[in-house]
Formats: sequence, structure tokens, C-alpha cells
Amino acid sequence: MANPSDPRFGRAGFEAASRTGAAVAEYDAGLRRYMLSVYNYMMSGVLLTGIVALAMAYTGAVMALVNPATGGLSGLGWIVVLAPLGFVLLLGFRFQKMSEGAVQALFWTFAALIGASMSTIFLTYTATSIATTFFATSAAFAGLSLYGYTTKRDLSGFGTFLVMGVVGILVAMLLNMFLHSGTLAMVISILGVLIFAGLTAYDTQRIKLSYDYVAGSDMVGRAAIMGALSLYLDFINMFQFLLSFLGQRE
Repeated sequence: MANPSDPRFGRAGFEAASRTGAAVAEYDAGLRRYMLSVYNYMMSGVLLTGIVALAMAYTGAVMALVNPATGGLSGLGWIVVLAPLGFVLLLGFRFQKMSEGAVQALFWTFAALIGASMSTIFLTYTATSIATTFFATSAAFAGLSLYGYTTKRDLSGFGTFLVMGVVGILVAMLLNMFLHSGTLAMVISILGVLIFAGLTAYDTQRIKLSYDYVAGSDMVGRAAIMGALSLYLDFINMFQFLLSFLGQRE
């Protein structure tokens, strides 16, 4: 029986509680299609990122992103690294007014740009350690996302805490650009893995619950892509933080 005091019991909770018989079966089938679409987009985005990163690394195109004099990023490298931020902001603020095709195009472009920026990891870490970390991240992501999808526990209370953790990590990373502390870098990496692990479970549950609000509307396709983007970012960030302290350097 639905509990009106449950923080999740709003319009979505009422509608879920009122479904019976064929309506339940139809809802469950729609939810499965929706979540499958989310995961398909997310996994396709990760695949595209990996293909672009590998192609740039093994063709030598990655060197265009590096300043040979300083060993840091070149002007083009900074553009490639910072451009995805603009795409995320555009999607976040404008996706409701865009067509589904436009949202798809931005998602694929974003994933390709992330792949280009991540190609530089092949200059720092061995291919074996990158592959090992990728498979470890995939296994962890699958388990955490499954937990978020199946748990009856309300994870919404963790959302604010986790977002604050992301902000804290960004501040610490900027600070460490000046301090160059190996210990702080290790702490940031460990906390980063834990925070994005939590976000994977939280975002999965949030995306699942969001289906109540978009089911039967023209928002379903766009909402699935935005959900995929959230999980994609969780995966990529968890992978990068895990690689930073598990990866073997060249």
C-alpha cells in the first residue's frame, strides 16, 4: 500500500498506486523500454568515446592536443577539453525546446569530444592498465546501477550530498593545480570514485522514477537521452578517477 508520507509520494506515487491489472503490465513494459533506451544510448556513447580515443591515440592525432614545449595541452587541446562543458550547458538549458534529433546529435558530438580529450590518457598510462580499469569500472557500474534500479530505499536524500561532493572535488582539483600534492591527488581520486559510484545508483533511481512524468508524452525520447547523459558522465568520471590511482604509467 502506498504511503502518502513517503517523500516520493506525489503525482508519480499516486499514479503508481492507482494502477491495476492491464495498466500495470502496460506501465511495466513502457518502463522497460524506456530504461533500455537509456542504457542503449549510454553504452553507445561510451563506445563512441572509446573508438575516438583509440583512433586518435593510435594514429598519432592525439599529439595535436599536446604542446611539445611544455608537455601540457596545446590551444587546440584546451578547446577540445573545454568544449564538452558548453554542450552539457546547452543540453541542460535547452533540451526541452529541441527536437529529439537535435538532442541526439548533441549527445553524439559530446561523446566524440570526450573521446578526443581522453585520447591523451594513452600518453600517460599503459594500454593494459587502461583496459583493466575500463572493465573494472564497467563491472562496478553495472552492479551500482542494478542496485539503484531495484532498491526500494529512497536515495533522493543522497542527491544533494553527492552534488556537493562533486563541487568539493572540483575545488580541490583546482587547488591542487597549484599545490601539486601527490597525497591530495590520491585523496581526490578515491573520493571521486566513491562519489560517482553513489551518483550511479542515485541517478539510476532518479531516471527510473522520472518515467512517471514523461510516459505517454513527446518528452520520452529526449528524457531518455538526458538520462543516458547522466549515467554516461557517472561512468566516465568513475573511470578517470579509478585510472588515476590504479593505472600504470608509461
